[in-house]
Amino acid sequence: MSTGSSDRGLLAGLRRPFEGPNTMGNSPAFWLGFVAAVALLAAAPVLFGQYAAATGAVFLAYALLGMSLCFIWGYCGILSFGQVAFFGIGGYTFGVVAINVASFSGPTLGLLAALLASTGFAAALGYFMFYGGVRDVYVTILTLVVTLVLYTFMGQTAGGEWAIGDARLGGFNGMSGVPDLGLGVGSTGLEIGIVAHYYVTLGALVATYLGLRALVNGRFGYAMVATREDETRTEMFGYNTTFIKLTVFTIGGAIAGLAGVLFTAQNNYIDPSVFGITAAALPVVWASVGGRTSLLGTVSAALTIQVVDYWLALSGSEWALVFIGVLLVVVVLLMPEGIAPRLRTMLVEYRSTPEPTDPPAAAEEVSD
Repeated sequence: MSTGSSDRGLLAGLRRPFEGPNTMGNSPAFWLGFVAAVALLAAAPVLFGQYAAATGAVFLAYALLGMSLCFIWGYCGILSFGQVAFFGIGGYTFGVVAINVASFSGPTLGLLAALLASTGFAAALGYFMFYGGVRDVYVTILTLVVTLVLYTFMGQTAGGEWAIGDARLGGFNGMSGVPDLGLGVGSTGLEIGIVAHYYVTLGALVATYLGLRALVNGRFGYAMVATREDETRTEMFGYNTTFIKLTVFTIGGAIAGLAGVLFTAQNNYIDPSVFGITAAALPVVWASVGGRTSLLGTVSAALTIQVVDYWLALSGSEWALVFIGVLLVVVVLLMPEGIAPRLRTMLVEYRSTPEPTDPPAAAEEVSD
C-alpha cells in the first residue's frame, strides 16, 4: 500500500466516529473547511486583540447555548423555549460559589456546582414533564413559563436579605464581582485571563460539537431520531422513549449551563435579563435560521446574528431586534428547514443533475 492511501485510511478512521446519516458534512472537503474555520476563529485574538477576544468569547458562549437547543429540538423533537433557564442557573450558581470561596478553589468549585445545578434542574424538570405525560407544544409552553418565573423571581431579589454569603443577587441590577474562570485548589492553580478564556470557550464549543456528532450518529442517536419521527412506533420496537427524551433534555440542560458559566465568567456579571423573553427567543431564532437539524448551521447562525446585532448596537441603531425578527420571518417562509439544510439540498440536487448532452448533428438525425 502506498503512503498516500495509508494517510487516507488514517484520516478516514479519525473521521468515522463523527460521521453518519444524522449529520450534514461527511466528506473530506467538509472537514477541511471545518478545520479552516476553527483555525480562523483561533486566530481572531491574534489578529484583533483582547477586546475582540472578550467579545468573541461571549458570542461563542451564545453559540454553545444555541447548539444545546439544536440537539434536543432538531434530533429529538423537543422544542424548549426555556433553554436560557439552565443558562442562567449555571451562571448564577457559578457566581455565588466563586464569590464565596476564595482563591482558585472558588471558580473550580463554581464550575462543578454550576454544571451540577443546571444538569439537576434539567433532569428534575424533564422528569416531571415527560413522565407526567407532557408532550409536544405543552413542553414548549411549560419551559417558557418556568423561565419567566425565574425571571420574575430573580428580579425581586434586590434587597439586602437576598444574599448568599458574600454574593448579593442584586435583583434587576444583577450580581457583580464574579471572578474570572480559573482551575486549581487553594492558592495553586491556573488563572484564565481574557484571551485564555476565549480559547477555553472555543475549545468547549468544538469539543461539544464533535461529541454531539458522535452521539447522534451512534445507536442512541438513531433512537433519538426515531423518537422524533414517530414516538409511538419507536415504543412498539421496545425503546423507552420517555427515558430517551429525559436523557436528551438533561444533556441539553448541562450544555446550556456550561454556556452560562462561560458567559458569566467572561462578563464578571449576570442579571435576570438572561431569563427574559427576548433571551429565551434567541436560541429558537438561531436554530430556526441556521437549521434545527444542523449543529453547525445553528452555531453559524448564532455567531452571525450576534455579530450583526453587536455592530448595529455599536452604531447606535435600534433596529437589531427588527433585523432578527425579519430574518426569522423570511427564513421560515422561504426555507422552513433552515439555511444549512437548504444549502445542502441545493448542493445535492446540483451534483445529481445530469450533464446536458449535445444535440445530435443534423446528419445523424437523418439516419434513415
